[in-house]
Amino acid sequence: MKFKHILFDLDGTLTDPFSGITKSVRYSLKKFGIDSELEPLKRFIGPPLIDSYMEFFGFDREAAELAVKYYREYYTRDGIFDNRVYDGIPELLDKLKESGHELIVATSKPVVFAKMILERFDLAKYFDFCFGCELDGRRTKKGEVIAWALENHPIDTSRAIMVGGRRPATRCRGRA
Repeated sequence: MKFKHILFDLDGTLTDPFSGITKSVRYSLKKFGIDSELEPLKRFIGPPLIDSYMEFFGFDREAAELAVKYYREYYTRDGIFDNRVYDGIPELLDKLKESGHELIVATSKPVVFAKMILERFDLAKYFDFCFGCELDGRRTKKGEVIAWALENHPIDTSRAIMVGGRRPATRCRGRA
């Protein structure tokens, strides 16, 4: 077995969160008088929300933080489970577990939401650990999440791989 530890991103890798995330972003933007179709908002899937509001809509930090607050108003009520597991994912995870791999989620999504999604869609049983950001904004960047996982769990980086995310899958090297 070449890789022992397989770290998976959640959004866009295990699940398709398009509807829930884009509707949550649209809700938050309406609070600022901005109307948008859903399709252009798919670029919010993956990167930290604060960064996306600043980059894509020119919000300053304070406005971006408020936008995230509005986003979470909708997301926690309606958006979180407006999501679906990609076809074949449970079967893949089952085979990987049966083969002795340690499966870990490493996501920029708040870990509390990630765990709720894994439970709701019956994926939690496949994962040994779930690492993500905190609601207070700690560890929002993927590299920070991976570094946190490496600091808090014994992962042999020479036998680990990250699957999904904005960059191609690569071996986990040191403190990513």
